Amino acid sequence: MTSETQARSGAGALRLALIVLGVALLAAAPFFFYPIFLMKILCFALFAAAFNLLLGYTGLLSFGHAAFFGGAAYVTAYSVKEWGLSPELGVLLGALAAAGLGLAIGALAIRRQGIYFAMITLALSQMVFFFCLQAPFTGGEDGLQGVPRGYLFGIIDLSQPLAMYFFVLGTFLLALFAIHRIVHSPFGTILRSIRENEQRAISLGYSVGAYKLSAFVMSAALAGVAGGLKAIVFQFATLTDVTWQMSGEVILMTLLGGIGTMLGPVVGAGLVVAIQNSLATSAFPVTVITGVIFMVCVLLFRRGLVGELLASRLGRRLGAGGA
Repeated sequence: MTSETQARSGAGALRLALIVLGVALLAAAPFFFYPIFLMKILCFALFAAAFNLLLGYTGLLSFGHAAFFGGAAYVTAYSVKEWGLSPELGVLLGALAAAGLGLAIGALAIRRQGIYFAMITLALSQMVFFFCLQAPFTGGEDGLQGVPRGYLFGIIDLSQPLAMYFFVLGTFLLALFAIHRIVHSPFGTILRSIRENEQRAISLGYSVGAYKLSAFVMSAALAGVAGGLKAIVFQFATLTDVTWQMSGEVILMTLLGGIGTMLGPVVGAGLVVAIQNSLATSAFPVTVITGVIFMVCVLLFRRGLVGELLASRLGRRLGAGGA
């Protein structure tokens, strides 16, 4: 076995060990921390990871991802409360609704690039916001409240915090695994080539528009899963979930952690939610603190927290190889 093969084998074993350790820590976390707080982090971490699939791996900056997150929250809350669907079916229906909405918005938005793409997504997202504000079944400014958590698969009572937590954790891990498989597949390779040089991808014969739209719909569906989970966890869906501020918040989470990385959005979401939670009772504006932290990270960690760590590790590896 060559030294290069041994190094790859060792890196793979280390990665697997870190994954197992991370899952074990997440499984033990609700016994030491408030489960609702942890579930909020997991929901927003999934939302940020879904957004990162579009921005980090496809190079498309959307200012309207709250439409999928909040839209799915409303669909899940309504279907569970009014139709009596089980929570897993409610989340699935919310994800399907988000995917359909992503198909409609994406089909219009991908016709443009850069800031024009971003502004189209923002405009269409605002249309979703005003629909949720005025539609009779969304509850208007009051939103949908009193959403029952119900029974998972008709057996597990999700009104128990631990049961709810492990449902959210399992869904989060499955979604993160799906994102990992997408970005490390031939499809993901093509997405990265589009991000790096779209004209070259076109010259190679790839249908760039179809790949962009596929990535947009996948990102919207995963964001919908996050929104549906949040509606079940907190038992309500409100206009806060579909505002443009929510779209800005997920962009902040992704940039803080590091775009184009698997763990970056998770770390960024955890940091932002932790700051919001710790300063919830403070008289000092949370947005100011968040903005200052964002400015510091942009100046000192231009690739994000996780991105800089990976870059420094790669630099040390290349330096050792050159030596």
